[in-house]
Amino acid sequence: MLAATMFLPKAEAAALTQKSVMDALPKLEALANKLVERKSGPGESGSDKSVPGLSVAVVFQNKLVYLKGFGLREIGKPERVDADTVFQLASLSKPITSTIVAAMIGKDIASWDAKIADLDPGFRLADPYPTSELTLTDLFAHRSGLPGDAGNELEAIGYDRAEILRRLRFVPPASSFRAGYSYSNFGFTEGGAAAARAVGKPWEEVAEDKLFKPLGMTSTSARYADFVNRSNRAALHILDGGQWRAAVKRRPDAQAPAGGVSSTARDLAKWMLLELDYANGRAAAIPINPEAIARTHAPLIDRGKNPVTGAASFYGLGWNAEFGARGPEWGHAAAFSAGARTLVKLSPGADLGIVVLANAFPTGAPEGLADSFFDLVFDGRVGEDWFSKWNRLFASMFDQGAAAGAVYEKAASPQSQALPFSAYAGRYANDFIGEAVVLEEGGGLVLRLGPSLDASFPLTHFDRDSFFFRPAKDTPNLSGAAFEIGPDQKAGQMTIGDFNGFGMGVLKRTAK
Repeated sequence: MLAATMFLPKAEAAALTQKSVMDALPKLEALANKLVERKSGPGESGSDKSVPGLSVAVVFQNKLVYLKGFGLREIGKPERVDADTVFQLASLSKPITSTIVAAMIGKDIASWDAKIADLDPGFRLADPYPTSELTLTDLFAHRSGLPGDAGNELEAIGYDRAEILRRLRFVPPASSFRAGYSYSNFGFTEGGAAAARAVGKPWEEVAEDKLFKPLGMTSTSARYADFVNRSNRAALHILDGGQWRAAVKRRPDAQAPAGGVSSTARDLAKWMLLELDYANGRAAAIPINPEAIARTHAPLIDRGKNPVTGAASFYGLGWNAEFGARGPEWGHAAAFSAGARTLVKLSPGADLGIVVLANAFPTGAPEGLADSFFDLVFDGRVGEDWFSKWNRLFASMFDQGAAAGAVYEKAASPQSQALPFSAYAGRYANDFIGEAVVLEEGGGLVLRLGPSLDASFPLTHFDRDSFFFRPAKDTPNLSGAAFEIGPDQKAGQMTIGDFNGFGMGVLKRTAK
């Protein structure tokens, strides 16, 4: 195996002067101010670059050189974002989790190649060989074979972390073990949870003990309860009729290692400085095995080209690693469709980093701001309209999800009448989803899911034995619910489209 030190940056990045960075900061601030001037969401053209609120930190050569908040914590309320406003980070939690586990390597855990079967003997994948050989590296690099969305839908209907991780054993692999990249929130979560077992504490306590407290990240937590108890926190915003609206809450405790951290720009600047200290061979604020943290940035698996810049892009252990004319760049983007967008971007060779926190989705504002800033620092000018490019990408991703259910937006023609609702009502189940109940309520059908059947979805008739529903309030996506009628004129099984991307959406009737 190649030593992790081979991946430490040398002098690949263009040399930066203090002047080039400081000259770019007023222009960065002007761009950020423009982003919060308008209160509507991004238009179809991508020209409207607004977000309700932002917080930004920049570090350079072992110093915090910029820290400021912009805009509003919540649309319609006067409180403004500042450097200490707490944001939900979504998947920006992943590189933070990698730093935490790196701090455990050589102390609590032998290496990144520690087997999950040793750390968490009860965890299973669908096949026995990957289960026996699976390592922390496999889970943190998204190369376990787990389909990317597996577990997300269980979280959405109320299952907790332990039960979601247990049910991953029922999911067929999306690729051969270690043969493909598939971004898996709950695969990554299992990596963090397994690492925590090595010290016999919950993940949330391990995160505090290994990173947040030692580094003085006093407003950072992996618990949702801590986030909602902060008085200075940013609300999540989604688009409603072209306007930003704070409408949805997002409790990500089930996937805390992958998406449950909340923090401030001030705290995250301390973390960026730690990463860059190790990258550049300086004494750091907390002790971490240098090779363990260096390995998190090693390009372990190809994830294709950056969709906007075209740069070669790889995944390490919780980090994206890209390579271009300016040398290696490490980063991670993040989003909650419920209304969060965040980003970290580091140039280790230039000893430069930026974090951008935003309280809205969909928007390409964090990427647009970070890419524009790097242009200003390295080239003295912004070379592309990065905001429009990234906004178009995120708008297209949002539209693709809506298009998948667009067939249900208008009734089938010709439309066949449904059977009496009693033909569909009843109990259904499979190992992954658990029990589902279809009930007659208020003159229609309602689908109930989740551990206590508390997740309720009214079904709208589409055509004969096909219905549809809206799985989430924060997206326009629609999902089908199709019944298969048996010879007794009762449905013998139901297929829920939103759960069937990897074949786990078929449920058999368990009672008439």
